[in-house]
Parts: sequence; C-alpha cells; structure tokens
Amino acid sequence: MRMSNGAEMEAIAGVMADYFRALYEGDTALFAAIFHPDARLYTVAKDQPAGAETVTVIDLPAYLEIVANRQAPAAVSAPRLERILSIDVPTPVTAHVRVQERFFTRFFTDELTLVKANGSWKIVSKVWDFELLAD
Repeated sequence: MRMSNGAEMEAIAGVMADYFRALYEGDTALFAAIFHPDARLYTVAKDQPAGAETVTVIDLPAYLEIVANRQAPAAVSAPRLERILSIDVPTPVTAHVRVQERFFTRFFTDELTLVKANGSWKIVSKVWDFELLAD
C-alpha cells in the first residue's frame, strides 16, 4: 500500500534535496543531519572476481570520514546530475526512495530507506551501486 500524503512526500523530497546537496558539496554536517546516527551503508565490492563479491558495510561515522577526506564535485565545478526515481511511503513512519546521481565519472543508483521519528524523516540505510561513465 502506498500513502499519498502530499506533506510527507514533500518532506521526503526535501530530505533528498539535502542528500543531493551534501553529496555534491561534500557537506558532512548536512549528512549528519539527514542520516540517523545508527545508519548503515552497503555496497558490493567491485574489485572482486565474479562469484567472490563481498558486501561492504559502513557505519555513519566511517562514511562521514570518507566524505571529509575526498574531493567534492562542487570544488571543481563538476557536472551535476541527480534525480529521484521513486518515493514509496508504505506506512506513516517508513519510506523507500530510489535516486540516481553523478559523482565525477560514476553514475550511482542509491536505494535509501527512511524512518520518521520525532517528527522528521531520517535515512537509516543506503545501498548503492554504480556504473562508470564514458569520458
């Protein structure tokens, strides 16, 4: 079941706007504000042989450190491309958002799970994969 509460959809879209901005600008404070402190991030390591892939799990403090120590696309005016593919709100306190964004030469698809607690939506999990873009 999908809920069609316009105010909730607007609030979630606002979180996604902050998410895209934090990615592009490398803003760790903004990431800390939109992610739940116990959030986890997941991806499959691409440098493994076929059939031996491993899942990488990152907690929020480790992710914020990665962001702080990498170049932000905004620092070099890199092309910016981002879009929300879907927002599903199956209950009053849970949502799933699928987004895509460019990060330098990579084009990411992110699956984000959000929960609403204490009146605000927070990202509790992120699962991502990417494709390399042709130059």
